[in-house]
Order: sequence, then structure tokens, then C-alpha cells
Amino acid sequence: MTAVDDTQVLLGHQHRVLELLAGGAGRGVVLEAVTRSLEELIPGSRCSILVLDPATGTLHHGAAPSLPAAYSAAIDGLAIGEDAGSCGTAAHTGEAVIAADVAVDRRWIRYRSLALPHGLGSCWSSPIRLGRADRREVLGTFAVYHEAGHCPDERERRLVARFTDLAALALEHDRLYGELAQSEERFRRAFEDNAVGMALTDLDGRFLKVNPALARMVGRDAADLLVEDLTAVVRREDRAGARLLLRSLAGRGGPPVFGASGPGPLEVTLLRADGSTLIAALSASVVGSGAGRHLSLNVVDVTARRAAQRDRIARREAELAARVAEDASRAKSELLSTLSHELRTPLQAIVGFAELLGTLDLPPERRGAALGHIDSAARHVLDLVNDVLDLARLEARALPLSPAPVDPGAVIADVTALLAPLAAQRDVRVRVDPDAGCGGAYCDGRRLRQVLINLVTNGIRHNHLHGWVEVTAHEDDEEVVLAVRDGGPGIAPALMDRLFVPFDQLGLDAGGSGLGLALVRGLVEAMSGTVGVTSTPGEGTTVTVRLPAAVDAVATGAGVRSGGG
Repeated sequence: MTAVDDTQVLLGHQHRVLELLAGGAGRGVVLEAVTRSLEELIPGSRCSILVLDPATGTLHHGAAPSLPAAYSAAIDGLAIGEDAGSCGTAAHTGEAVIAADVAVDRRWIRYRSLALPHGLGSCWSSPIRLGRADRREVLGTFAVYHEAGHCPDERERRLVARFTDLAALALEHDRLYGELAQSEERFRRAFEDNAVGMALTDLDGRFLKVNPALARMVGRDAADLLVEDLTAVVRREDRAGARLLLRSLAGRGGPPVFGASGPGPLEVTLLRADGSTLIAALSASVVGSGAGRHLSLNVVDVTARRAAQRDRIARREAELAARVAEDASRAKSELLSTLSHELRTPLQAIVGFAELLGTLDLPPERRGAALGHIDSAARHVLDLVNDVLDLARLEARALPLSPAPVDPGAVIADVTALLAPLAAQRDVRVRVDPDAGCGGAYCDGRRLRQVLINLVTNGIRHNHLHGWVEVTAHEDDEEVVLAVRDGGPGIAPALMDRLFVPFDQLGLDAGGSGLGLALVRGLVEAMSGTVGVTSTPGEGTTVTVRLPAAVDAVATGAGVRSGGG
């Protein structure tokens, strides 16, 4: 037979084998066709294919139409390794093994007693391999037997190489389809037996397949749902969200939707056949590609979970309301107790000096001193009452404010002049250093004055003998920053959290009521500002107030006025 004839015949055999593969023929049928084709091309040959089980390292029957059945059965399960006949050795080494004479070949010592009685005098076995040239996996062996001693010529080598490739294609095809069948079976079981509702839909949401769990969830037969789409079982109010989910997954525009690329599933209310509803978490993903794209839906009933969540929230809200009421009652009692204490002392002074004036004939200087004490105590009571009222209005968001551009330098000058007698009495030096380029603050000038009076008064009262207080102002971006620093004893870190608690004097008795900083923070925050405090024990304290700059007001031509009222 010429090389041209060989090629034509070979192509015919290959075509028949490929037709069998395309037609879905079983592995045994395809492998038998491969071996019979080679037997036709190599007269006097008897061919077999053994398939390797990589888990056990053993070879098993694939096809051997012309070998004695007893011999095929005897070598079924052959362990691969050195000197394991032609096939076992070829599978082990990955190289072709030619035993031209089985009777003398050392690799057949353990197996020649099987081969020779069946008229098998020579055996040439090639590994069936698939994969990259540098890392090819052995799938099995292709053996060619002859009755007498035989060594393959170049033509036979070429033919065996071609049919070994065909056998590799058949084995790989069988393996891939087997894995596909297993995967489909696993999917079917996961789909059918899953407790979670699942469905396969087209890109428009029409049901193509529905699992029993989803059918039970909505109280419908799975077959009935196959003529519906997703929105048919979704409450009207949630249908727009469900459609957006489908559109975003299908790549048809629209914003991202939870369940598609967001942080969690889309919650919808599903309609049951009996008219009842349930809350479900819906998530979806695209499966397939091109024209074969579908949507895989997961539907989880979260009705009980949401009901439990609502119950927990209701319990927490009730507990919180009870705590708030308890705290409010306790705070009210503490406020009344503290307020009565703060009022009792000055009122006792007023009553005492009033009785003194009424019962004794005092000289003018003592009478004047008594009247001075009465006036001081009365003013203290009035200031305390005003501060308490301001705090109450702040908490109720009812404090009247008149925001306007205010010159912070003018307010600082006014406040320091007002408190100069107190500073002199305490022997504390007050330094003022406003930035000359500082613009106006947009706030209520009278309330800013009240804030600075409280801060500077605190700095004077809580200070050392011969101490100092510094008041500065500067502009920072779109804010005016006022700072009141003192060189006093500072505040311990453990006390910082109590600074803004009403009536809490931190264990110090410097003549105040303990309302100052609480009122300062309330006023500043009401004017869209912030208050910060830093303190170092032994070095002093700094209170920083930040207020919006009056940029817009100045730009529109409004003048910056003094904060006197």
C-alpha cells in the first residue's frame, strides 16, 4: 500500500471515529472502532486499549476485540510499574515499550505465562497521553500484539502514533462528558433538594425552571409558574425594584441594585396563591454567555427573621425609653437638688442682711456693705436663673438668636474690660492678642459675649496667684477661631469627660455654679460652631471656639458690627 493510499484510508477511519464521538457513542464503542481500524491497517495485529485509573495506579479494559477474552480478563487491573509487561511499564515510564519477543523480554517475566498460551509472541505498547508537551498526562495504553516475534517498522510506528492520538481524544472526550454529567447531576440535586427557593429565568425574568422550595414558598405548582415571570409573584410596590435588578444584571442600563452588585440581597414581598404575603431576600446572577445567558435566582424566606428583628427593635426601644425616662427623672431630681443648693446660699445671705438692716441701727458704712452683699447675692441668683433658662431653651431648641457679622476683637475688648475688676481681685493678668487681619464671625453678638464672659471668668477663677489668661482670635479658612488660654493648674485627664456636665464643678469651689461650660457648648453649637478643650495638669487649659466666618455677609456689603447687642 502506498503512502497516499495509507493517508486516504487513515482519513476514512479517523472520520468514522469522529462521527462516533459527535454522535454521542459510548466509550467502549469508540475505542473498539479505533482498535479495529488499526488492525485493518496492520495485517496480523491484535490491538487493545487499557485505561489508567490514576487513583489506584492500575490499568483496566477499554477495548480488545481480537484478544482472547481470558487474556483480557487476566490483565484487567494490571498494576503499573517497572517490568510490568509492555503496557504496565509504558504507563509507568510514559515511554513506548517494544517487546519484540515476549518469551525472552525481562519485562514480561511475570506475565509471559499469560501471553504465550494465547499465541501472543510480541507486544508493542504506547502510552496514551494528553496535554502540553512538557506535562502530558497518561490516560492509558495502546498495545499492538503479534503471534510471532515482531518489531514495528516506520509505517507501523506512524500509524500507531496517529491512532494513539485518536484514542487519547476519545478518552478525554469521555472524561469531560462524564464530569459534565456528574456536574449536571450535582446541580440537579442541589436545585431540586435545596431548602432555598431557586429558579432559572431568561433575561426578562420569565421562569424557565423552578425548584420545589420556591413553588412551596408561593403556594403554587412549579408547572404553573413556568408561564409566569418573576414580577407576577412580587407585590406591586416592589415590582419596580425587581425589574431594575433584572435590567442591571442583563446589562440593559439602570442604576446598580442590591442583589446584583450591591452589598446584600434585594428584599421584596412575595404574593402567595392564598392571598397572604411573605418577605423574601432575592439575589441573582447571570449564568452562561452570549445568546445562552440566563439568570439564576435565589429566594430566601426572611419573614420570621424580620419579625424577630422587629420584636428585638421594639424591646430595645422600650428598654431605651424606660432608661431615658429613668435618667430624665434622676436628672430632674439632681437638678432640683443642685439648684436648691445653689439658690439657698445667696438667698440666705439676702434674708440675713435684710433682717440685719431691719433690726439694727447700723452706721452708714456697715449699712452700705450689707446692701452690697444683698445686691451681689441677688445678681448671683439672677445670673443662675438666666443660665438655667438659657440651658432649657437650648435643649428645647427655642433659644432666640440674631446671627450677623460680628467683630470678635471688639467683643474680646468689651469682655476683658468688664472682667478687669475680677482679674485684679484675683491678681490675674489678662492678655488680649486678636489677629489684626481677623475678619468677622457670623453669629449672635450678644451670645458670643456671653460665651467669652464664661470662658474668661473660668480662666480667672481657676488660676494661680499672679497667674495669666490670654484671649486670641484668628481666621482659619472659613472659620473664626477664638481661644482662651490660662496658666492655671490644668484639668486631670479623668475629669475631661465631666467638663460639660451641668452643675459639675469637678470637685472645685471657685465661686461658680458649674453651668458655664455646658452653656458655652450649647450656645456655640446653636450658632453652628464647635468647642474643644485641651489641658495639661500643672500647665493650664485652652478652650477653643470655632465659628463660621462672615465671608458671605462681608462680600454682599454688610458691615461688621460690634457684639454689644
